[in-house]
Amino acid sequence: MLITHAIEDGVLHVTFLRDLDVSSRAAASLETEALVHSHRPRHVRVQLPTRDPSAASLSALTRARRLCEHLGIPLTVVGPTRLSTPDTGSAPSGAAA
Repeated sequence: MLITHAIEDGVLHVTFLRDLDVSSRAAASLETEALVHSHRPRHVRVQLPTRDPSAASLSALTRARRLCEHLGIPLTVVGPTRLSTPDTGSAPSGAAA
């Protein structure tokens, strides 16, 4: 599986599960396009898996942007989410020593 999706309040949330390569780009693009055509959302939100996406991931994103632009659907791109904050090992401010 290359992407996951969810529909919430008319927004199609598409998540690339991993950075794409040349062999996976076309499949991810086609799946994204099929979701947009079948759901006709009022907005599309694409989440990339990395802060530095591959050329193939950017290509799939560009195809999604062109399709959304053609259909008059706004598209938003977000980066990866941070699952947890690293523990620094220091005591909270104002804590007794």
